[in-house]
Amino acid sequence: MDVTLLGTGAPQGLPRPGCPCAACATAVGDEARAATALLVDGVLLIDLTPGPAFAAARAGRSLAGVRQVLLSHPHDGPAMEVPAGLPQPGRVADGRELALLDGHRVRALAVDGPGTGYEISGADGERLLYLPPGAAPAGLGNGTGRTAGGGAGGQGGAGPYDLVLLDVLARPDALARLRAGGLVDAATDVVAVHVDHDVPPGPELHRRLAAVGARAVADGSSLVVGEYHAVPDLPRRTLVLGGARSGKSLEAERRLAAFPDVVYVATGGTRDGDEDWAQRVSLHRERRPSSWRTVETCDLVPLLEGARPGREAAGPEKEPGTPDTEAAGPGTGRAADASPLLIDCLALWLTHVMDEVGAWDDATWEAGGRRALRERTDALVAAVRATRRPVVAVSNEVGSGVVPTTPAGRRFRDELGRLNAAFAAECEQVLLVVAGQALALRG
Repeated sequence: MDVTLLGTGAPQGLPRPGCPCAACATAVGDEARAATALLVDGVLLIDLTPGPAFAAARAGRSLAGVRQVLLSHPHDGPAMEVPAGLPQPGRVADGRELALLDGHRVRALAVDGPGTGYEISGADGERLLYLPPGAAPAGLGNGTGRTAGGGAGGQGGAGPYDLVLLDVLARPDALARLRAGGLVDAATDVVAVHVDHDVPPGPELHRRLAAVGARAVADGSSLVVGEYHAVPDLPRRTLVLGGARSGKSLEAERRLAAFPDVVYVATGGTRDGDEDWAQRVSLHRERRPSSWRTVETCDLVPLLEGARPGREAAGPEKEPGTPDTEAAGPGTGRAADASPLLIDCLALWLTHVMDEVGAWDDATWEAGGRRALRERTDALVAAVRATRRPVVAVSNEVGSGVVPTTPAGRRFRDELGRLNAAFAAECEQVLLVVAGQALALRG
């Protein structure tokens, strides 16, 4: 199947009419996008974009052979024209299948918002999935790796799609659900559509999409379903550095939002009577997907070793209905799986370890605390080197300016700098977040 994207933007297009934001101001050239519409093999048009006949001609296509026009969502953008000679647009009821004379089959899939998703099969068995803006497939669970209700519209069991077109930026959890259900794998071409002004166009847009294994193409691009495309090479280990309130945790969370069964490792724990800390923890929890599991522990090595071949999980699985937060000791929970880990953060881990080895006291430090701390950090770095799990770790970047006035403060600054450098040496990708902007230091 040949799919021509007559538009790749949100229903209002990009730039949005009259919007003064920076993203809209810089959406020019190939980064300007009309409302998303697909032309499949010249015979099937899904959704309408302003001036569809002109958009098709600009892409070297014609609408003369279109035999069916389907809509996926209620339209709230600019007024749409239906070119003369085209069939009147319609919708297919969820769960129903439409067979076209040329051999295409279209199945309507239920989604969790207004609209309908479409699974399109070609005569040679190629399959693509198209989802409306802001929607995820219904009935595929919540990205935990466990389905709910046996799949959306009967799509389960048919194997991965060759091409998936969806609103990756607004609904990364939709991609996580598809991955959890086995409908997207490493060979699936994932293309972002319905692109809006929430992400700056250009390099930042493409960087964020590549981080979740997706890509964007310009309006007028043609895709051959089933044709090999270089899928972004996802790093197995990533370190995200930044100062206080820099956006480092948000950046780390974005990198795993489109993957299922993520384990969030909180090294900070709880602090009785500290309302400010409780508020920070609450904000982080509210921002994370509900499907993520949370483990509160500073014993990171067993979690990192959990995906090594031959290791067994030491601990029961969480009972259904229990809170998603677990206070974990060594090997607790599902250590022996390959679920991605998000560790937030290394600075709090180091504080905990320095407490345990007595690093704050000068005499204890010189009498064996220094050696004990080195052994703990070396073990962590070795576990990062050997792990088979995808890992995104967060740490504070300190020591760029103010010199601490106490020996203990200077010791912490120096040790965190050493830990960050050693951890970064084992990562395929290292990012520094400044004022919410991620700068790639490696990878």
